[in-house]
Amino acid sequence: MFPGKYALENADQAALIMAETGESVSYAELELRSNQLAHLLRKHGLKRLDHYAIFMENNLRFIEACSAGERSGLYYTCINSYLKADELAYIVNNSEAKIIITSAAKEPVVQEALIDCPNVSLCLVVDGTEENSRGVNYQYAIEQFPKTPITDEYLGRSMLYSSGTTGRPKGVIGPLPEEPPTETLPVSDFLHELWHYRPGMVYLSPAPLYHAAPLSAVSLTIRCGGTVIIMKRFDPELYLELVKKYSATHSQLVPTMFSRMLKLPQEIRDKSDVSSLEIAIHAAAPCPVQVKEEMINWWGPIVHEYYGATEALGFTACNSEEWLSHRGTVGKIMLGELHILDEEGKDLPQGIPGEIWFKTANEFSYFNDVEATAAATSADGSMSTVGDIGYLDEDGFLYLTDRATFMIISGGVNIYPQETENLLITHPKVADAAVFGVPNVDLGEEVKAVIQPITDVAPGDDLARELMNFCLTQLSRQKCPRSIDFETKLPRLPTGKLYKRLLRDKYWAKS
Repeated sequence: MFPGKYALENADQAALIMAETGESVSYAELELRSNQLAHLLRKHGLKRLDHYAIFMENNLRFIEACSAGERSGLYYTCINSYLKADELAYIVNNSEAKIIITSAAKEPVVQEALIDCPNVSLCLVVDGTEENSRGVNYQYAIEQFPKTPITDEYLGRSMLYSSGTTGRPKGVIGPLPEEPPTETLPVSDFLHELWHYRPGMVYLSPAPLYHAAPLSAVSLTIRCGGTVIIMKRFDPELYLELVKKYSATHSQLVPTMFSRMLKLPQEIRDKSDVSSLEIAIHAAAPCPVQVKEEMINWWGPIVHEYYGATEALGFTACNSEEWLSHRGTVGKIMLGELHILDEEGKDLPQGIPGEIWFKTANEFSYFNDVEATAAATSADGSMSTVGDIGYLDEDGFLYLTDRATFMIISGGVNIYPQETENLLITHPKVADAAVFGVPNVDLGEEVKAVIQPITDVAPGDDLARELMNFCLTQLSRQKCPRSIDFETKLPRLPTGKLYKRLLRDKYWAKS
């Protein structure tokens, strides 16, 4: 988020543009406003390695709120803007945030949370007014400070929290060297080269900025002098219109976004123009093979995939050509040393699924959570894991099967539900799908699917039978759902991750 030399070289160029309104912030404005906020943070006692939090929807002030931390040697925690007050309070307290920056839309949740956050000394509201806010007006607050850099600038970075899809969110803290903000972290340089970030590029951001992947992509774009187009939320038709309107060159998506675009009416797809796109990156959740094949056929061999985590333990990646010759892979190891281990910590042979462990590429720990760090670290301290399951092929390409916590043990057989989910999402009547284990007296667990039908498709027994038969034609019987329920909308995070635990817990609570 650090504008650096581009604040002078490209002063009038748009650094940020809000897609829906066209409002923009130039490089010069981003530099001046982030300087003012950095002064405010220092004035309120935040020194190098201290923490503050950002809790708001995608908006024009989000990036400058991060940029101030990157030039002040601070850790800034961008928090999932869909959290409830108690969830927010936990992260604010756990992260030791002293200041929180929010919006008028999210302030009611913040004020409720702050009742239980005694260490927060200031709440800044970016678009609030004195009449409707108990927080301090952000614009008024920063206007009191100089537009020049603070005298003690240091490199800062984000400290983000895991999504909490399998348990309580955990803060992922990395080292922060005592260097000026003109320097970059090693992983930033690696990604810059891998995905050909360059001056003049146009990055279209359809995802929530509180998530690690879009936040990193925006930061890389700003640091190389590009322009970022920020969508408030993803809409498939609008996304395609924006690619054409702004001649977007780079973008990062998740598989559910691909699925929604592929299910647009053919006439909408036909009038789209994605010829300007040079690289479209996807991650966050496994992509069904059929979905990815259709996207490559539509957009061409510009689709890149990677597998990593907020913890940055390791990193795999592949381009379209590599994926087409290894369909279903999430790439080959590029950072860290990868091992597939059994329950006793022994290496498994090629093709056999096990837990994915990395001899880590980066120093890693969970902030204020010694137990969680220990649970994710091998006994000798040399390797770490986030609990994903996968296997390697003979060429060293990694394939994911599921999270260890969602493995189904039915009649003594291990079943990874991701394969079944990936198949169901390809059915023309399915908008989204979740598969998990539910109690079964004889088998211990049985396979259950919960389906979100597409608009205008009625849920019911007929659709359930159709989908179960669809699975039986392509999967072994043990992987097929024994029953199907329907929901109007599945609890999928805007980052693309399925909040499966919320669905699964309902069934286990009844047992």
